[in-house]
Amino acid sequence: MPRFAANLTMLFDELDFLDRFGAAAQAGFRGVEFQFPYALPKEAIAERLDRAGLVQVLHNLPAGDWEHGERGIACHPERIGEFQDGVGCAIEYAQALGSKQLNCLAGIAPHGVDPDTLHKTFVANLRFAAGKLGEAGIRLLIEPVNTWDIPGFYLNRTAQAAELIEAVDSDNLFIQYDIYHAQRMEGELGNTIARFLPKIAHMQLADTPGRNEPGTGEINFAWLFAHIDRLGYDGWIGCEYRPAAGTTNGLGWIDALVGRERPRPMKTTTGLSRPARKAR
Repeated sequence: MPRFAANLTMLFDELDFLDRFGAAAQAGFRGVEFQFPYALPKEAIAERLDRAGLVQVLHNLPAGDWEHGERGIACHPERIGEFQDGVGCAIEYAQALGSKQLNCLAGIAPHGVDPDTLHKTFVANLRFAAGKLGEAGIRLLIEPVNTWDIPGFYLNRTAQAAELIEAVDSDNLFIQYDIYHAQRMEGELGNTIARFLPKIAHMQLADTPGRNEPGTGEINFAWLFAHIDRLGYDGWIGCEYRPAAGTTNGLGWIDALVGRERPRPMKTTTGLSRPARKAR
């Protein structure tokens, strides 16, 4: 059975961010992910994780000015110093939160820069980040993103991600396979996952069109989850979707599509759902 992690950037968004950890635990999740933690003190986030008994599965490296449309800077040749500083900051947060994976967003290709320079910049930045994260015991991931949602995004296909991994030549670089982005960009989900599974360290999901919860669109998630199980994937699947009618009300897709109930909340002295947690 897949292990689902709540993406707290998108789920439980009716609550303040720090209150989403407890809500995720009460809903039966054992792991969480989110896009960026950097606006909050790492100590405050770590406290909420510990209180709720949750595993921090993944977050992103700093990705430039997100509020003004930037979606990563790893392919930007004029931002190398900023990228390297961001790697250091991300490691500090990951270590405080117990996260063993960080995702690097390539970014939108800047206008007027030739493809060879973009490629060399991205490869060099990934080589730097993979080395620094490897020293800290953290895996580096790269995520293909569809160009319908983010026009001009530099990394947009699974095969391209695999080629970048080969060019970087590091044993600490993997693919974050987002089912939603992959369906929009290339389809062939089952065969693509099977082909690239040795390089896939993390998955995310949403249905399409709409980017809502599974069962609201065209993807046959019941078949896909069984296929992923048959392939032997044992990582997390991040639930990075926009709830169509509220997060908690919409979680019935897990029971309907996986065929088993969600893990039941476990009582703790704080009144929150809490599974056994390994010491970090």
